[in-house]
Amino acid sequence: MLDLALRQNYSTPNMRIALIGYGGMGREVEKVVIQRGHTVSVRIDPAQKEADARSLSEEAARTSDMAIEFSHAEAVMGNVGACARFGLSVVTGTTGWYGKLDEMRRVVEGSSIGFLYGSNFSIGAHLFFALVAAATELSNPCPEYDIMGWEVHHKRKKDSPSGTALTLARIVTGKSDRKKKVVTERLDRAPAADEMHFASVRGGEVPGTHTVLLDSAFDTIELTHRARSRGGFALGAVRAAEWLAGRKGFFEVNDFIGELLRNGAESESRRTQ
Repeated sequence: MLDLALRQNYSTPNMRIALIGYGGMGREVEKVVIQRGHTVSVRIDPAQKEADARSLSEEAARTSDMAIEFSHAEAVMGNVGACARFGLSVVTGTTGWYGKLDEMRRVVEGSSIGFLYGSNFSIGAHLFFALVAAATELSNPCPEYDIMGWEVHHKRKKDSPSGTALTLARIVTGKSDRKKKVVTERLDRAPAADEMHFASVRGGEVPGTHTVLLDSAFDTIELTHRARSRGGFALGAVRAAEWLAGRKGFFEVNDFIGELLRNGAESESRRTQ
């Protein structure tokens, strides 16, 4: 079943995909690109000896249809800026740069490319986001339930909290009548009633675990998404690139996921009618 999901191309024409960032995630993306019938046109990474180039050249962009970027926060503006100059649409899963969203929007909107970014491309994670949103809303009439969260990632992850943790915190504070502020640093005091504390742990080889707790004096409701590998993130990124093909402008991963889930629900509705 997993192999079918990786290979099924959904009538998307073969694309030549430039990989910007050839670390662990870049290599996972490469596997999925090939399994879904696309071609890797160039592997770009200044630190990896197996890469084909240190930076994106105009020639490499001209022989590519799309770029998928997983690098690091300090590099993402330069990488996307090069894609914009050379007219190459790009999907980025790099996190830690969202303080420059307005600057990134100006770069993209001043070019002819399509750009899609997100903190988490796992389709399962987005189902998890929907469950957290629903649970938060359902808990609004129940003030005895406090809401908190925590996340764990491998020892090489450079940003903390994760982009996914911040997404979850925004979901909770957007849906909750009580929690309106997010605290991610160490607390040496009791949290205020309107604060949601979201803690982070780094170590080992954990691909990524995120938990949201609704806790009362009587019981605990625990919602957890636990990634088994990076494969789910890679598959989502490649499917996002397939979705972005032919589109221009500035998109978030929710634009892609929303359409994917709506289409899936509509197909299921037609099947059962």
